[in-house]
Amino acid sequence: MRITAWTGLSLGAIALLGTAIWSIRRHRDPILQVDCDASICDLVPSLAGLSLSTAVGGNKVDLYENGEFYDVLVERIRAASRTVHFETFLWKDGLLGRRLADAFVERALAGVKVRILLDEVGCRHMGREVRERLRNAGCRVNLFHKRSLRNLGVLLDRDHRKIAIIDGREAFVGGHCIVDDWLGDGQDGQVIDLSVRVRGPAVNSIQGAFSENWTGETGEVFVGDDVFPLLQPVGDAIVHPAFVKPENSAPAVKILHHTAICLARERIWIQNPYFIPEPDAIDAMGEAVKRGVDVRVLMPSASGSDNPMVQHAGHRNFEKLLRCGVKLFEYPHSLLHQKVMTIDGVWSAIGSSNFDDRSFETNDEITLAITDRELAGKLDGVFEKYVKRAKQVELEKWVKRSPWLKAKAQAYYLVNELL
Repeated sequence: MRITAWTGLSLGAIALLGTAIWSIRRHRDPILQVDCDASICDLVPSLAGLSLSTAVGGNKVDLYENGEFYDVLVERIRAASRTVHFETFLWKDGLLGRRLADAFVERALAGVKVRILLDEVGCRHMGREVRERLRNAGCRVNLFHKRSLRNLGVLLDRDHRKIAIIDGREAFVGGHCIVDDWLGDGQDGQVIDLSVRVRGPAVNSIQGAFSENWTGETGEVFVGDDVFPLLQPVGDAIVHPAFVKPENSAPAVKILHHTAICLARERIWIQNPYFIPEPDAIDAMGEAVKRGVDVRVLMPSASGSDNPMVQHAGHRNFEKLLRCGVKLFEYPHSLLHQKVMTIDGVWSAIGSSNFDDRSFETNDEITLAITDRELAGKLDGVFEKYVKRAKQVELEKWVKRSPWLKAKAQAYYLVNELL
């Protein structure tokens, strides 16, 4: 088959466009070597600065598990007097979605400004009737990265954040989606998840994260006490969010998680549904083990996951992790969806970020870094509760897996950033 001049020019143009998009989006990964003996608590200003944020004290952080989260969220939305801002990746039509819509509609009809930002792909099944009802009541509903020629270069970039901010004074951040599978108390077959409510000065920064994508999609800049009030200290927790995706440098969520691993001195406990660390991160975990750090990861098994392909892709690196001394646990009974990492029993990261490069490099995410021993203890307690029924992965048995399972892990790993 002869390639015509026109075909050659077309292929060249496509290759040039692809190279241009790659060059714009590429970034340099952080070198995971930190020469410092200080504790992570002493290095909070450094972690905040590296993740393009500012750590602020005086916050109170409450933890909510499973279905109880929605009871509190809906209650606080119904109590709003000025503004409600809501951002989510996944909303499917059902009892939960209609219950939340009822609360939004009620507040909008009462004169409260309700802004709702939805990822177009993740929320495509929320139901046209629900969306129209929200808009007819006066809620401003916008979609993130709608499928259009204008968004051609960012169609794979999804808004994976889960944020709610009430009157600019309290914020909810975590992993909970608006899907009926999240209702319940974490019994077998139900999704298990965690979110936090933050009150205090850090809420302004979380509002800024919502503003970033809202302004990007609508052009609207909102100001004033209804959205950015002066917030007084109400607790002792130090909080800073990571969410920025600068050009060339690695995104803030990636720098935060990876740097924290380098600072651990006692233990690193990770709870995450999609665990596919890069080789450098695995090496950093191995170095942590050499320092005497107890490194453990709790995740769903392929049978418990909503996306088994991701679990199989993660299996590709299990042998290296195990040889590095990392303890791995798979939970077969439900989808463990919480995105949590605790360091040394005093510092926590919790939010929407999975521990894979789909989250760390492509999606828009938010993770809260929180210095609060009480919260870290509660999160470690959640780990201990579920790890009792998990199966620990043993190196001797793992290396004897069938060639088919090994091949499947290799194949899925090749496209892990697209899963």
